[in-house]
Amino acid sequence: MSHIYIYSPSSRVVDKAAFKRGIKRLQHLGHEVEIDPDALTGHLRFAGDDATRLAAIHRAAASGAEVALTSRGGYGLNRILGEINYKQIDKAIAKGTQFVGYSDFTALQCALHVKTGAPTWAGPSVCGDFGLQVEKDGSPDCVMEACFEDLLLGQGEGVGWRTTNSIATQAINTLDTARFDINFKPIHNATLWGGNLTMLMSLIGTPYLPTMASDKKKNGILFIEDVAEHPYRIERHLTQLLHAGVLANQKAILFGQFTNYTLFPKADKGYKMQSVIDWLRSKVKCPVLTSLPMGHVPTKVVLPFGAKVTLALDGRDALLAWD
Repeated sequence: MSHIYIYSPSSRVVDKAAFKRGIKRLQHLGHEVEIDPDALTGHLRFAGDDATRLAAIHRAAASGAEVALTSRGGYGLNRILGEINYKQIDKAIAKGTQFVGYSDFTALQCALHVKTGAPTWAGPSVCGDFGLQVEKDGSPDCVMEACFEDLLLGQGEGVGWRTTNSIATQAINTLDTARFDINFKPIHNATLWGGNLTMLMSLIGTPYLPTMASDKKKNGILFIEDVAEHPYRIERHLTQLLHAGVLANQKAILFGQFTNYTLFPKADKGYKMQSVIDWLRSKVKCPVLTSLPMGHVPTKVVLPFGAKVTLALDGRDALLAWD
């Protein structure tokens, strides 16, 4: 059994039923769940005003819990990055508290890594994951829960998934077969970072973008995901990262899940997410792998932000491993 502290650093909790289901599910799994007193507070579109959400983050750090888990993402962390006590969070992580979240949480992960180098985890939230009923018995996604349990038990060592395009296909798509080793030599000792693409793009030009974005040693592996963003907007974000030099400094780019957008046949004329991926592969020299199970989807793995990892590929089967 683990002590899990639930707090709301971003948007207000709108789906109270999902929140309650998520709490009950965590309790059903045998965990002690502590809910921040302002977890369900609301101010405008936020889970309380800036001061309220700052206090919630600091209470999570002071909770002594094994896991500090966000209620949901949304928007709000960018507003308060300059006021967060990063040293307090760093001390909490050093004592064993794992900070877990995704979506808007990407901003906090990036800023914390810049300020302290402390590791965090890209993983589930209460409402969007433990509060979902997707299995036949009405329970949350079994893969997501298994990955989360591995984190709690200290057993997580990596994730594997099947890409939609092999490295050979990637070389053909770019018309540059000399650029890629068809056998894809494993990438060792690279730093995994990333998260929500919109949040990453919003940090360009600020002091909160991790050094993996500008490291000329090209030692980063960037993973990205987003929701409700049309493919042309995804390409626009990627263009910003490309022109800022971020993408040129990566050893690999991993596409997570991009969901809940609508294509317009008359306007798009066949332009879709694969068009964005093909375009990006023509612009960068590093491998671009797809279908990483991370994003606003039920089946979600847990990824160590800021950890040293190894990336390997066997045909379409990718493996990301860490200590």
